[in-house]
Amino acid sequence: MKGDYQDLVDEISALLGAPATLENRDFGLIAFGAHDSEDDSAMDPVRTRSILTRKSTPAVRAWFEGFGITRATGPVRIPAAPDAGVFRDRICLPVRHRGVVLGYVWLLDAEPGPSHERLGAAMEVAARIGDLLADEERAGADLSRELRATLTAERGWQYDMAVTALRTALGPDAEGLHALVCLAPWPGEDTPSPRTVPGAAALCTVPWRPPAGAPPTPSAPEPGGGGRGGTSRGAAGRSGAGRGAARQPAGSAGRSASTAPPGGAAGAGPGQESVTGRGAAGAAPDPGTGPGAGPYDPGSARALAALVRLRSADNLSPAATAADRLRGTAGPAAVAGIAGPRRGLADLDVAWREAASAARAATAQPHLGPLAEWSAIGPYRMLTALPPAEPDPAVRALLAPAHAELARTAEVFLDHAGQAGRTASALGIHRQTLYYRLSRVEQLTGLDLDAGEDRLLLHMALKAARL
Repeated sequence: MKGDYQDLVDEISALLGAPATLENRDFGLIAFGAHDSEDDSAMDPVRTRSILTRKSTPAVRAWFEGFGITRATGPVRIPAAPDAGVFRDRICLPVRHRGVVLGYVWLLDAEPGPSHERLGAAMEVAARIGDLLADEERAGADLSRELRATLTAERGWQYDMAVTALRTALGPDAEGLHALVCLAPWPGEDTPSPRTVPGAAALCTVPWRPPAGAPPTPSAPEPGGGGRGGTSRGAAGRSGAGRGAARQPAGSAGRSASTAPPGGAAGAGPGQESVTGRGAAGAAPDPGTGPGAGPYDPGSARALAALVRLRSADNLSPAATAADRLRGTAGPAAVAGIAGPRRGLADLDVAWREAASAARAATAQPHLGPLAEWSAIGPYRMLTALPPAEPDPAVRALLAPAHAELARTAEVFLDHAGQAGRTASALGIHRQTLYYRLSRVEQLTGLDLDAGEDRLLLHMALKAARL
């Protein structure tokens, strides 16, 4: 970027035949041209101080601004003032972008001075400098307040006002392609600078409600009796589970050739996925929501939202790159969700719900994360859209901490389309142990795992419990 400024300053120097300097609107030096003159007056005290210290004094700034340079739209000639340390006349070219002054190009003036045509050409170069300064200012701007207001406002006039404010702050970028990224949990409330995140147009922190954690896996064998409601029939013979297998009494099927105590904490075999800390049974909050965090405090948990520029709607790699950079800052516990791409800001609230849903799904189902796109989370697109609710009465007993292993068995069974062989292999248990556990699930819930709607209810309830 600095090289671009230097090239443009040199272009103006060549156009007007005089060395030029570029300062921002606060009179901080950005670039200056070479001085090859032997005239000592070419380096008066004001010019020397500006180059050596890269800034001007408040008195010098006030003196120059007294000539109306902050309001000017064209070249301003400023006479010499030896008492102020200005030995030579100056020409000031205001650098503006969309009517806002962002800096000044300074040149030494001498008779007869540059022509009107050359000054016009130099002002065109100054306008290009203004575009660069505006781009750099937007890239480093802290738009967290505007983005947060947009993501947290309800649809209506408040949302419309928030979108308008964000659109104004982003300038032309606002109408481009974007994707929202949700990274959670985010440690603390500090928002990183957009300059540190590739492609980020704006970032902010927002409150975050993480999925519920899981109870510890029970270590004692479950009693073999019947539960609330339901029947005591065995699971053998049910669709996809017991067909072709010998029927056995519910109380003995799991003990005949089991690799673990029936209904208890069956051994973690190959491919077994622990639910501890991931919310399979929807119980107590997870005590570790961030690096070094203590017990979960609903009032302090936060997520980070990042609005990332895209080059094309079918390429989300800029959003994925930004998410990876942010995860490196947040720590290994953080996951990221990416919303579908959108042009403009009108549906930013919808995009945020998508990104947050993808992050929640990645937290609940590790195989979806640590980076999940909303388009790839399957049934969680619907489940995360549902309002928080108490578990369905039919599955409430199954979701108790004491039955965490049964809940997990039922979920894996349904995830594998009711295929007993694949389920038993995934759990690392014997088929007879699986049949016993499924019969216990039926006893606890009163549901018939041969019935499609009962299976659907149980599957949805178990997935929702993770959220």
